[in-house]
Amino acid sequence: MTDNANVSMGDLFPDLGPEAPVISGVAHDRSESLVTVRGMPDQPGMAARVFTSLAQAGVNIDMIVQAGASTGTADISFTVPSSTARHVQDVLEDKHEDLGYQSFDVNSNVGKVAVVGVGMKTHSGLAAKFFNALSAHDINVMMISTSEIRIAALVPLEDLDEAVKALHTAYGLDADKVEAVVYGGTGR
Repeated sequence: MTDNANVSMGDLFPDLGPEAPVISGVAHDRSESLVTVRGMPDQPGMAARVFTSLAQAGVNIDMIVQAGASTGTADISFTVPSSTARHVQDVLEDKHEDLGYQSFDVNSNVGKVAVVGVGMKTHSGLAAKFFNALSAHDINVMMISTSEIRIAALVPLEDLDEAVKALHTAYGLDADKVEAVVYGGTGR
């Protein structure tokens, strides 16, 4: 019996050849806000409480990062459609006692940029190229999200267009204008 977890498409279907790393496009989204809930008790179930409260309020979540501190607290950052940012603030304020956080903030001056394609899992260097391209243009990465078909980063909104251009160039997809746009709620 074969362990399919470490088998590429080229192994499963030899006549197709190895899976080639193909970055098919660069997408961006300027309709997100970054929410950071600070000083939450670092214990099991706290993230579940936050996201259950938001789900019950009908809020869609995209990227999520949690960082623990040596003080026994954790910060949870996540992105939401900017159109729901005020609603998220209301939910967090209403659930403050239940969630036990110290503070939260909402930053609407962020944008998401992503490269999409196939073959990312089986080829090294694609993430390095992504972050080197942003670094070369002095673009700070605020959050990272990956999947088998996507590498995404949250960047300052003022740097979003430059990030898109830098990634187009890095992956050989240069164009005079941005061709792929991901609007809030689609293509995530």
